[in-house]
Amino acid sequence: MSEKSKFDKVSDLAFRRGLYFPSAHIYSDSLAGFWDYGPLGVTLKRRIIDLWRKTIVKRDEMLEIDGSQILPESVFKASGHLQSFVDPLTECKDCRVTFRADRLIQRRLEKLIPEALPSKELDSLILKNGIVCSECGGELSKVFKFNMMFRFSAGPKLGNQVALRPETCQSIFLDFLRVYKTMRVKLPIGIAQVGKSFRNEISPRRNLIRLRELTQAEIEIFFNPKNIESFTKFDQIMDVTLRFLLVNDQELELTAEEAVKKKIVQNKLVVYYLVLLKQFYELVGINPQNIRYRELHDEERPFYAQSAWDLEIKTSLGWLEVVANHYRTDYDLKVHSKGSKTDLMILDNGEKIIPWVWEDSMGIDRTLFVALDAAYTEEKKRIFLKLPNYLAPIQVAVFPLVAKDGLTEKARTLYDMLKVEFDTFFDEKASIGRRYYRVDEIGVPYAVTIDYDTLKDETVTIRDRDNKEQIRIKVGGLKDWLKLRLNFIPPNQ
Repeated sequence: MSEKSKFDKVSDLAFRRGLYFPSAHIYSDSLAGFWDYGPLGVTLKRRIIDLWRKTIVKRDEMLEIDGSQILPESVFKASGHLQSFVDPLTECKDCRVTFRADRLIQRRLEKLIPEALPSKELDSLILKNGIVCSECGGELSKVFKFNMMFRFSAGPKLGNQVALRPETCQSIFLDFLRVYKTMRVKLPIGIAQVGKSFRNEISPRRNLIRLRELTQAEIEIFFNPKNIESFTKFDQIMDVTLRFLLVNDQELELTAEEAVKKKIVQNKLVVYYLVLLKQFYELVGINPQNIRYRELHDEERPFYAQSAWDLEIKTSLGWLEVVANHYRTDYDLKVHSKGSKTDLMILDNGEKIIPWVWEDSMGIDRTLFVALDAAYTEEKKRIFLKLPNYLAPIQVAVFPLVAKDGLTEKARTLYDMLKVEFDTFFDEKASIGRRYYRVDEIGVPYAVTIDYDTLKDETVTIRDRDNKEQIRIKVGGLKDWLKLRLNFIPPNQ
């Protein structure tokens, strides 16, 4: 199958089986960039977040908060978002369609055009290359900057100017000092948060890839830059291999130790967290050869980042950014200290400092898409999601071979026993083969069938999703058999 057709097929499967679908889709004025998750999508999304918590947040002994989605504009004035969180837009003078100027130019020149380029430079590129409206061929306006935050007024008199957060991390910076003191921790320390962010994208597209309402899992690592070389956790991952794409388009495959020695990355702390993310995506089901870190050019980096790496996954859409990793230095605590007139310095080994920050900002919606994209498998006339067992939205299906002779009642009893511990599905309609294929399509790892032999010897048939192999097992040992194969077991344990 072609790469494009695979994306279409994954999308069709998601819509058809209700994993996710457009929000307010029954109304003609529904807005692009907003999506609802159905029952299967909700569970898959939760399992991805739980995996992130188990393999990164808990492994690294991070602290987790849940900050407000609405913050006063003063926060974003201090952080720089009011001025710098902008997209360069241009409008057709004839049909009034609005475009991202950098992407319009990029499509024509077939090379990267940084969105941070000054408006005059973008105007010059549009004029020099004869770029016109792709809808009607009309002349384009001068490029203007559009702030992507949703801003509004709050309170009974609408006197308080507020905004929906465009990223979850600002609450982490605002709460850092309180969390640091109340939890009595020492640097380096990670603070994590998962939740909704909101961006008024000009052209949301490709279902979960570019959204106006998105779920992020963000981690901010606070550390003392003077002690960076004594970061002992590095020893745990120094031999893990990572793939890099540098700004000069050079591709490298290096161990974490080599990446530090060759100064590809800043230090041991940075590469440690790059490794944790790579290992997470391998557990999501991504082939290691389809995971790389792309170094961002100066013009591409966010205004707050000294350096940046995008973790990209090779998908049916090509290489897709799923985690933005930023070396934020002391930018955030400094600007919020100044903006709030609050001293955010702490004592570290007797020295008063403003901690520096390394950030991992993961898109959960994109991660769910890449998990589906990697899992989607066609085998002759069968379509199935080859998800890791611990991510499957439904873990086990229970079927009576036929809906008669007491098999349905026996299957219901077994279903009631299993649903206490596993996400379980019951179905008695259609042929057994068709029922197998239905649950294969949504990634159910195991189907348990109750047949006439079950009534005689208390054994059932277990069918494996991936290879369709079947075995017989005693009902009394079924729970333990499933636990061993469905529960997540951390690597090296």
